[in-house]
Order: sequence, then C-alpha cells, then structure tokens
Amino acid sequence: MTTAQRPTLEAVARRAGVSRATVSRVVNGSTTVAEPIQEAVRRAVAELGYVPNLAARSLVTQRTDSIALVLPEEATRVFSDDQVFPSIIRGAAQELEAADKQLVLMLAGSPAGHDRVERYTTGRHVDGVLFASLHGADPLPGRLARLGIPVVCSGRMLGDVPVPYVDVDHVGGVTAAVRHLVDGGRRRIATIAGPQDMVAGVERLNGYRQAVQAAGLPELVAVGDFTRESGAAAMRQLLDRDPDLDGVFAASDLMAHAAMRTLRATGRRVPDDVAVIGFDDIETAAYTDPPLTTVRQPILELGRRGTRQLLRLAAGETIEPSVVLPTELVLRDSA
Repeated sequence: MTTAQRPTLEAVARRAGVSRATVSRVVNGSTTVAEPIQEAVRRAVAELGYVPNLAARSLVTQRTDSIALVLPEEATRVFSDDQVFPSIIRGAAQELEAADKQLVLMLAGSPAGHDRVERYTTGRHVDGVLFASLHGADPLPGRLARLGIPVVCSGRMLGDVPVPYVDVDHVGGVTAAVRHLVDGGRRRIATIAGPQDMVAGVERLNGYRQAVQAAGLPELVAVGDFTRESGAAAMRQLLDRDPDLDGVFAASDLMAHAAMRTLRATGRRVPDDVAVIGFDDIETAAYTDPPLTTVRQPILELGRRGTRQLLRLAAGETIEPSVVLPTELVLRDSA
C-alpha cells in the first residue's frame, strides 16, 4: 500500500460515524470521550488498519514518546567488554518497552558529541533524558533541567546539582568488602580506586579509607579508570610500593580480574598470598580463575529504576530527589 492509500483520520471518522476531532482525541489518548464512542473509533481503526502519523500526533500532544539515554563515553568504551553499560541500556530498554516508548541512545564522549546531545535534547526531540556514567561537574544535566526538560541521572553527579538521581550504596558495599578481608586476617590491604572525576570512584575510595582506618590499618592506594588495562598498571604500582601486601579491593571487576592476572604473573597465589575483591558482579566475575569475590550492585535495576523515575517526571509527577539501591557482598574463591 502506498502512502497516499493509507487510511486517514477522515476515513476512520466516516467508518465510526463521528467527527475527525473525536477520532483525533481518542487516538491521542484523551479520556474525555464517552466509552461507547471510544470503542467505535477503536473498532474503525482496527478494521481500516489505520496507523497514526507520529509526527502529527507529536504536534498535538507535545510528546515524542521517546526517551534519550545519554552516556558521556566514547563508543569504544561503551561497546567494550565492560558489561556495566549494556546492563544499564538493557534495563532502560525493558522499562521503556513496557511503557510503549522508544529508547534513543546517545554517546557524548567528545565535545562534539556533547554539543550534539544538547542540540538534540533542547530541540524537544525526546520527552526526557536519562544520564549515566557522568564525569566531573558536567553542566549539561543541570542546564537541561533548568530549561524544563525532565532529567534523571543514573549515578549521582559530583557537586551540588539539583537533578534527581538513582545510585547505589558505594560506601556500604566497600566497607563490607574490606571488613571481610580484615576478618580473614589480611593486614596490608591495598585498593585500586576508580576515576576520581566520578562519584562511583570517589565514594568507593572513601569507603576503603573509612574501613581501613576503622581497622587501624595503613592506606595503600593506586588509581585506575575501571578498565582492565588500568587495573594491571595499578597492581604493578602497588606491588612496587609494598611487595608484602596481602589484600586488594578493586573498584571494578575488570580491574580486579587484571589485578589477579598480574599477581599470578609475579608468582603470588590468589587468595593464599593475596586476597582480591572486586565491585560490580558482572557476569564473567563467576568465571575468573579463581572465581571473583565481589560487591554486587544491581546494574540492571539502575537502568530500570532511573527510567521509571524519568517517565514519572515526564508525566508531571513528583518524584524522590534521590534513590539509593543496596549492594551485596558475593563470596567466591578469590577472598
């Protein structure tokens, strides 16, 4: 069937025996039309195979039925073997599918990408924006919120920015991890911290420092960026500074996996000589050698809950300014 042959609102109105305006109201979800008339319109729509013109409907409803998920990362990072990003995307997509809305994935890992996201979202091509993996005091979420665009962050932002967020209990998770190492007799516990321009990196380092101080133990810190490469480099740094360290908390599973490989390459046994704990509980954590003890964060739920909050905000509802999800220490053989 060609475009010209597609059923029109007028054709549906004639079949249902109502006005074009009435059909438009029913198709666009109005509840002011009597139920028998709504049923007649729905029956006519089904019989004729009418498909609404989404562009025209957007002009009437001022809604696009689309939500943007913005990741301020390069594509090579998002689509690498880091399983955190796919889980957040999947969680957002599941929630939007249930709401019959569309996901628009946007990467903003460069200044050009950042500008493109700003132009697109301020052009009202989406009904709201979910940010994840924010670095530094990124001004874009706050700027969009001030323009009246619904914005929610998956992960808290650095700085005092009045944008709703959904995050996890980083400090509590790390405290449980370090306490487990201490209870196991470890006394020289190092950390491979995450990037310090992200709340996840800052909070996990804070949790480590609080826990070792509470145990009366020295701090031993190297900083990575959540990737395997940075985990290997940080582990080498830590061994150079303290060859007798006997425990490591890594702020991501990828860094923990790399740390275990580096330890093995230097003749150290895990967990006999050095116990290792990660953070995330990505799928491959259970299949490392040895299987990785880690702090489980509900990554899929982060995407789902953030999207659910955004949909409520876009619908004009009042939402909680912050939601913090619990973490859980998952014990395996590495510690």
